[in-house]
Amino acid sequence: MRYRTFGRTGWQVAEMGYGMWGMGGWTGSEDAESMTSLQKSVELGCNFFDTAFAYGEGHSERLLGQLLSQNPGTKLYVATKIPPKNRKWPSRRGAALDDVFPSDYIREMVDTSLRNLRTDSLDLMQFHVWEDDWASDDRWQRTCEDLKHAGKVQAWGVSVNRWEPDNCLETLKTGMIDAVQVIYNIFDQNPEDHLFPLADALKVAIIARVPFDEGTLTGTLTKETKFPEGDWRNSYFVPENLHASVDRAEALRPLIPDEMTMPELALRFILAHPTVSTIIPGMRKLHHVEANIAAGDGRALPADLLAKLKLHRWDRKPTQWSQ
Repeated sequence: MRYRTFGRTGWQVAEMGYGMWGMGGWTGSEDAESMTSLQKSVELGCNFFDTAFAYGEGHSERLLGQLLSQNPGTKLYVATKIPPKNRKWPSRRGAALDDVFPSDYIREMVDTSLRNLRTDSLDLMQFHVWEDDWASDDRWQRTCEDLKHAGKVQAWGVSVNRWEPDNCLETLKTGMIDAVQVIYNIFDQNPEDHLFPLADALKVAIIARVPFDEGTLTGTLTKETKFPEGDWRNSYFVPENLHASVDRAEALRPLIPDEMTMPELALRFILAHPTVSTIIPGMRKLHHVEANIAAGDGRALPADLLAKLKLHRWDRKPTQWSQ
């Protein structure tokens, strides 16, 4: 496993982190299998784990807390998230900070996550949605500072809405935010335009989420794919999105080098950008852990292949189904 500096915190984190949404909110997850996969990742050098209270109403956090207790001598970086109080994903233009992240609610959720994770301090606490209009409101800033001074939170971050990487630029300029979690992959390259240059200038860490475009870049979806009842992907992969996504993935197949899979190509594309601090692919099963972590071996994609992949940028705007 190779490690990268996590922005101005100076932490050395695995460039292949662990996304834990699937362990709390997706169908087909089993706790025993999840714990086996998590432990294997630690053995392979993974030390950065991203979860959230919203992933199963604390279930994913509690699994991570169990992992921490199983590895007392190993430094594992914990990143979790405060859900919006109004439970609206994504946040909406004009939303009031009082309805989404009032100060007493921020403190309450920090304490809840600390209990779930069985720890006294969180390495990174993130706001699970964000609106840049809130940047200058000093109430959330004072609350974040207070929780830092109390030792409950070491660093603060924001997770920006899907396809809205610029919706945090003014917030970063406040100096209060240490990390941004953003969708970045072969299709979603727009964070390179404005967010990445500002993050570099301010030494803000970048967590690349959704590396496989919610499954499109695994190459396993077809235009007939359906998910079990209750799985959120049914509302995301509506025909309009599913058909276009499958077509885009198929267009990539001729570019995949011999003895490389589409998921590996997707991960190596992201790692080619030096601004990225870590990637957090969802890994619910052991073979996912082994395959994804193997891509973090430092082997770079050829420059000509990267140039061809750049041409597959897909600029999208939020819709009703893109929550």
